[in-house]
Amino acid sequence: MPALRPPLRIGAALTAAEIATHRDWLFDHDRDIEIQDFMSHAALTHERDDRVAAVRAALDGHAGRRGIHGPFEGLDIDNKDPELRPLITARFLAALEAADRIGARQMVMHSPYTRWYEYNRLAQPDYAATKLALVHDVMAPVVRKAGEMGITLVIENIHDVRPETRREMVESFGSEAIALSIDTGHAQLARRMSGAPPVDYFVRDAGARLAHVHLQDLDGHADRHWAPGEGEIEWPAVFRALADCNGAPHLVLELADSADIPAGFAHLQRLGLAV
Repeated sequence: MPALRPPLRIGAALTAAEIATHRDWLFDHDRDIEIQDFMSHAALTHERDDRVAAVRAALDGHAGRRGIHGPFEGLDIDNKDPELRPLITARFLAALEAADRIGARQMVMHSPYTRWYEYNRLAQPDYAATKLALVHDVMAPVVRKAGEMGITLVIENIHDVRPETRREMVESFGSEAIALSIDTGHAQLARRMSGAPPVDYFVRDAGARLAHVHLQDLDGHADRHWAPGEGEIEWPAVFRALADCNGAPHLVLELADSADIPAGFAHLQRLGLAV
């Protein structure tokens, strides 16, 4: 087995209300934090000011890197309806404003690529180009605004089968304001469901464009968001690939139950992968 690299510092994806429970672990080592309070319609409209205030209070004293998870439900970045696309863009712009107000420099967004796309991308003329044009219509103003704010949009794999498809979409913008995110559980689930490559291949394909990682484990059947060690992911291979990326991605445990963060961290620490 290849030698392991030095362990990597990891943080967590949490709501403002969950931060206090893990405050010492997070703050004493300036760990990455991803805030998950700004994903809903309410959170980005009439509740936004209150949520911003609550997050800023919870983060008081935190000197590490920050990001947010952007909204996604019903907000496909390749939406075909020309009346809806500007509404989706506006929602993402509102999320960027929230991110900026709490000092976040990343925003996680969801990939539009699916198994259906991979099976059909060559079945119709211009199928891939048409989808990409829709993505640019929704996202070009968001990428531009993110660049002005100094925020990086990171596109997370959801149903993605081929990691290069999402990477090529990100590269098509020609902007440092958009990069790649990998969810380890989603990649492993795609491996089982759709014949995708192993998780470490997703990481290696992203390379220096990888700016963010959701660390979660699962059984290969459902999107469990279990603590590392509870599922089937080959964590040494994943962390070897991360160490070879020539970047410094935000690394956050994104677990179904934030109470499992200590156990997940301890497992990775025992393997010599995390600090």
